[in-house]
Amino acid sequence: MAEYLPARQPMGATGVIVLADGTVIWGEGCGAEGEAVGELCFNTAMTGYQEVMTDPSYAGQIINFTFPHIGNVGANPEDIEGPNPHALGCVMAMAITGPSNFRSVQGFDAWLSAWGRIGVAGVDTRALTKHIREKGAPNAVIAHNRAGVFDVAALLVRARQWSGLEGLDLAAEVSCTQSYTWDAGPWALGEGYTPGGLPADAPHVVAVDYGIKRAILRQLVAAGARVTVVPASATFEEIMAHEPDGLFLSNGPGDPAATGVYAVPVIQQWLGTGKPLFGICLGHQLLGIALGAKTVKMHQGHRGANHPVKRLSDGKVEITSMNHGFAVDAATLPAGVRASHVSLFDGSLAGLETADGAAFSVQHHPEASPGPQDSYYLFRRFVGDLRS
Repeated sequence: MAEYLPARQPMGATGVIVLADGTVIWGEGCGAEGEAVGELCFNTAMTGYQEVMTDPSYAGQIINFTFPHIGNVGANPEDIEGPNPHALGCVMAMAITGPSNFRSVQGFDAWLSAWGRIGVAGVDTRALTKHIREKGAPNAVIAHNRAGVFDVAALLVRARQWSGLEGLDLAAEVSCTQSYTWDAGPWALGEGYTPGGLPADAPHVVAVDYGIKRAILRQLVAAGARVTVVPASATFEEIMAHEPDGLFLSNGPGDPAATGVYAVPVIQQWLGTGKPLFGICLGHQLLGIALGAKTVKMHQGHRGANHPVKRLSDGKVEITSMNHGFAVDAATLPAGVRASHVSLFDGSLAGLETADGAAFSVQHHPEASPGPQDSYYLFRRFVGDLRS
């Protein structure tokens, strides 16, 4: 179980998490040996740990999983959201057991090791979650050493010296480096990922990759769009060279204000065309900035697959997946921009749209399936706008 300062290292402890406030949590190390520094956050999802670990939006973060049975279904090459894991490591309540799922091709412990990601198990994750809720998401170091040898004082210094996520443009680090096309649709049992098979005259979407999840690309294809992905650094001219009917702004990690230095001018130029635009997560925040709103760092962020969001147009409640530590400040929305969705957990802004509806965005992840399909309509709306 977790132990906090002042506490000696328990016998047999091979993993440790050191928070910048001096809290030290001992556990059983797993995955790769080593140490990593980042922001410690918690995720409340009951499933999808492999998707979480490979979501580029988790770059620079250590995940405290509140669900105890992490690793129980193993790992496979299909359930990934990016080409490699982006979360730095994970904290778990229980030790990883052998996988029990017909789709598993590798144990989660071995998967973590193969990708150089650190795990610490045997932690009171509920107590750690309460700590984060009360004091905010802290900078922290996660470490694993099979011999149980740690320099806790040095780890504490490293946690305190890390700059934190504010001011960091991580989108540039996780984005693709060159454009590519995407034509795979959603996954189906016994079939894998189905090819889109779209006609040449299908609406064409350019998706800006700030850390895009593959599930988003699949839903764009499922809604009937041909998709071209471009790097986060793509200029307006480079985007227009693809002759898109609409622009998609993806999710991603880091501070939207930092990414916005180069992204916002491009978005503003696109808005001037009057063509449809759809943004998710970081893309939502960047659209907000481009329209004149401001973003703020949240106390603990929203991360999980059980977040209720109210659609203001008709009062419908959608059960959504969220992963963000920054938010658009609803009080700063300018004239001509309205809120479209709000979080029922804390009232924070969860969606916005321009008065003419040509540009809209949501803070949550409609491609995820907690509802399970509560928010898929947003992709159909966007692609429908391209055809009108």
